[in-house]
Amino acid sequence: MKNKITQFLGFSLMTASVVITLIFLISIIYLIASKGLPVISWEFLTSVPRKGMTAGGVAPAIIGTFYLTVGAIIFALPLGLACAVYLNEYNSKGFAVNIIRMSINNLAGVPSVVFGLFGLAVFVKFFGFGISVLSGSLTLGILILPAVISASQEALMAVPYSIREASFALGATQWQTIRKAVIPSAIPGIMTGVILSIGRAAGETAPILFTAAAFYKRGYPDSIFSEVMALPYHIYALMTEGTKPDQQTVIAYGCALILLVIVLMISSIAIFLRNKYGSSYVN
Repeated sequence: MKNKITQFLGFSLMTASVVITLIFLISIIYLIASKGLPVISWEFLTSVPRKGMTAGGVAPAIIGTFYLTVGAIIFALPLGLACAVYLNEYNSKGFAVNIIRMSINNLAGVPSVVFGLFGLAVFVKFFGFGISVLSGSLTLGILILPAVISASQEALMAVPYSIREASFALGATQWQTIRKAVIPSAIPGIMTGVILSIGRAAGETAPILFTAAAFYKRGYPDSIFSEVMALPYHIYALMTEGTKPDQQTVIAYGCALILLVIVLMISSIAIFLRNKYGSSYVN
């Protein structure tokens, strides 16, 4: 009887947690959608800002967000995957490895504004990249690097060791085994982690505040050393600057809706990939 009561309370608590989470999620989506939908149009999505960001569209901010996110993944994915392969395949035990893993976990908990200050000091000032797509992409890449490493490690660990043994039995070297057997089997899990990282990189404001984002820019970036507008910073600028808050607030909600849709789509893709391909490398 006591076990049944404990089980019932446990399930009730978990159910309540799920319901509360869904209520918050639905409330956020409803609030953003109800205030952002009136401003969404084809012109809003494809034109540049006009009249001090009180009219026109947000196409440069959408393109800038895309550039920064892609640049972050280009930097973080190879580095994170290489680190995960080293930690899981070449040197999986030892005091030094435990310190590295603890450092990676601690790095994941560092506030994003600290990454922004780091990017300002290192990429903008020290290396001389200036306020640019390159500085912002590198900063966001470092921000999502712990997540990429952790997801890649988990995916590699989930690959059965029998696959490695079969490859070794056929005369393959360790690197050949990793490159042709282990990594292909772990790709679905790695992709899931990368997609979730894209969602975070696309929504960060503090790192690009110091390294990449421009307050107002009519055109599009023409090189990696150009300033860009980005949706997260554009929302911040609309809500904190300017002399026409009524018009700017509506545009800010429209930008928030676009950003929310992008992040939710990315998260949905990650869940789909996890459910569809997860069993292919776990079993």
